[in-house]
Amino acid sequence: MQDSQLLHEFHDYLIYEKHFSQHTLKCYSADLKQYAEFLGSQSSSSGDDTTTGFQSTDQNGAATATATDLTSTILKVDVNTIRAFLAHLNEQSYSKSTSARKLATLRSFYKFLVRRGHLSSSPVSAIRTPKQEKRLPLFLTPEQINTLLNCPNTNDMLGARDRSIMETLYSSGLRVSELVALNLTDVDFLGEVIHIVGKGKKERLAPIGSSALQAIQHYLTFRDKDPRKPNFDPNALFINKHGKRLSTRSVRRKLDKYLLQAGLDPRISPHTLRHSFATHMLNNGADLRVVQDLLGHQSLSTTQIYTHLTTNKMKDIYDSSHPRDQI
Repeated sequence: MQDSQLLHEFHDYLIYEKHFSQHTLKCYSADLKQYAEFLGSQSSSSGDDTTTGFQSTDQNGAATATATDLTSTILKVDVNTIRAFLAHLNEQSYSKSTSARKLATLRSFYKFLVRRGHLSSSPVSAIRTPKQEKRLPLFLTPEQINTLLNCPNTNDMLGARDRSIMETLYSSGLRVSELVALNLTDVDFLGEVIHIVGKGKKERLAPIGSSALQAIQHYLTFRDKDPRKPNFDPNALFINKHGKRLSTRSVRRKLDKYLLQAGLDPRISPHTLRHSFATHMLNNGADLRVVQDLLGHQSLSTTQIYTHLTTNKMKDIYDSSHPRDQI
């Protein structure tokens, strides 16, 4: 078995079977690189000649190994080694959320090795994920949403595009990666739905409101009349000034500009519009499982974070509905 065959197998699994994004792949690769370097330092301090670690990454972000015994070192790891790695992260002052993410990477990696028959059991299975600090996602009020949406100058193509981008993010609760991946054919104006390819290449249909559809139609009117149209990406819905598909980074930059204009919290991101969508839906009586489907969440527990944001609404309903409060 070659030095990094296990890592390459895992990397291919994440790409071709799990359909992870490039961003997620980079995170996993960075976590495994740090883990391998830790194993190498442990071996050195114990007087072993074992040297493990990654010196570089390939063009896909996959870690490449140099030590001939990297594979055997990984397979010999026990639960105490995993605990030592977590203690090392704590000594390095990593947050609980970051440590939990790195542990999740190792949990996935060793579970994969068990499935492929490289190990009989995972050394991570006995490790509990560190308890997380509960941080509620930031969200905007409906009034703040209106202020933000009214910022772009919609008298030209780029301003109309920016308005339609923010309208779409808030109307359908899209991830920004889902938004920039939208094609012209994904918008069903008649049926008032959009076709979305989400995480893991999972497809779903999401309703989209009339305000967002009108904003998109207004943007497309400018786009269709632009003399440069023959050079535009014929598939992408949202394009940059050069006619190429818009990037997630560009969306963030555009939003930052309008946040400044609106005098809103600069910490707000495109994902905040998704949080706002979910919060406002629940506040207005939407069922949690419906919101789960709309957001494309695989687990209901992921959606339940938004229930913490609706406490005031629940209290109002309680006060007006509980029989003992009517006495």
